[in-house]
Amino acid sequence: MKNNLLNYDLKTLTEWFAEMGERPFRAKQVMRWMHWGGAADFAEMTDLAKSLRAKLEEHACVGAPALMASQESRDGTRKWLLDVGTGNGVETVFIPESERGTLCISSQVGCALECTFCSTGRQGFNRNLTTAEIVGQLWWANKALGATPKDERVISNVVMMGMGEPLANYDNVVRSLSVMLDDHGYGLSRRRVTVSTSGMVPQMDRLKEDMPVALAVSLHASNDHVRDQIVPLNKKYPLKDLMAACRRYLVKAPRDFVTFEYVMLDGVNDKAEHARELLKLVEDVPCKFNLIPFNPFPHSGYERSSAENIRIFRDILQQAGFVVTVRKTRGDDIDAACGQLAGQVKDKTRRQQKWQQLLVQQ
Repeated sequence: MKNNLLNYDLKTLTEWFAEMGERPFRAKQVMRWMHWGGAADFAEMTDLAKSLRAKLEEHACVGAPALMASQESRDGTRKWLLDVGTGNGVETVFIPESERGTLCISSQVGCALECTFCSTGRQGFNRNLTTAEIVGQLWWANKALGATPKDERVISNVVMMGMGEPLANYDNVVRSLSVMLDDHGYGLSRRRVTVSTSGMVPQMDRLKEDMPVALAVSLHASNDHVRDQIVPLNKKYPLKDLMAACRRYLVKAPRDFVTFEYVMLDGVNDKAEHARELLKLVEDVPCKFNLIPFNPFPHSGYERSSAENIRIFRDILQQAGFVVTVRKTRGDDIDAACGQLAGQVKDKTRRQQKWQQLLVQQ
C-alpha cells in the first residue's frame, strides 16, 4: 500500500525521505507542493528530479478525502461532506467574513461524548480520523475555494470545532496542527488556530506542552449539576478540575485568555442566576465568552433561549467586565451551524438505535 504523504508533518516526512535514501530538504519541497500548491500529482512537482518523482509515484500518494456532497448557504457559508471510507462521511464548513475566512474541521467520525444538545453526538461514533483525513479537509477546502500559491490565503483561521472531540484523537490532531502551523505547510499563526474541547483535562495539559494553540472550552453550564446532565464528560472532569486546567494552559497559550463556548438552552442554563454563577466560576480564569443560540435539530428535546434571555445573560457578564459575543448563526439553512453537523456515520455505539427506540416510545 502506498504511503499517504498527507499523514506526515515535516519531522516525520523528513524521516521517511531519509529511509528512502533522500536528503532532508526534499521533504520541505514536497510539503510546499502539497500544501502551498495543492498538488496531488507528483508530476506537477517540477523542481524534483524525474527519478525522485518516479520513486514517489511508486511508493507514495497525496490522498485527501473525496467529495460526497456540497452545499452553499444563503449567507455564503459552504459545507462539504467528505468521504472517509466504509460508508462514513465527515462535514467541513467554511465561514466567509469581511476580514477573515474560517474553516471548521472535524476530527472524528461522529463523537463518543454524547453531549445531549449536539446533533453530532446523536449520530454515534465510528472512529478517529487519520492525520491525512484531518489535514485533507484543509487541503480540499483550499482547492474548492480556488486558492493558489500566489493568492492571499482564503482561509485565514482554522477551528477544530467540527464533528468529534479533538483531544480524544490527540496524536493525529497534534500532527495535523503541526502541518497547519509549519511555514512549509499552511503557515498559520498559533493565534489563528483554535482547538475546542469539552474538557479532557489530561490532554489539555499535554497540548499545552506539545502544541499550544488558541483554546476554546465547550462549557455550557455554570454548575456541575447542570453540566453533568448535558455534558456527561463533566462527571469525570468536573468544573473545578476544568478551571484549574484552563489556568495551567494559559501559561503557554498564544492568547492570554480562554474562550468559553456556551450554548443557550431555554430553561436549562440561560437564567440570570446561571450568569451570576458563571461569574464566580471563572473569577480567576482570564476568559471571554461566546454565547451560542441553540441551533435546533429534529427531536433534540431543547429549545433556543429567547432573545431577551440571551440579552440579559450577556449584559450580566459584560457589566462584570468580560468580553462577550453572541454568535451569529451562520449556515443554519444547510445544517452547518454550531451543533448541527451530522455527517454520515456508521455508528459502532448503538446510539442511533437507542434514540430511534426512544422516539418510537414517545
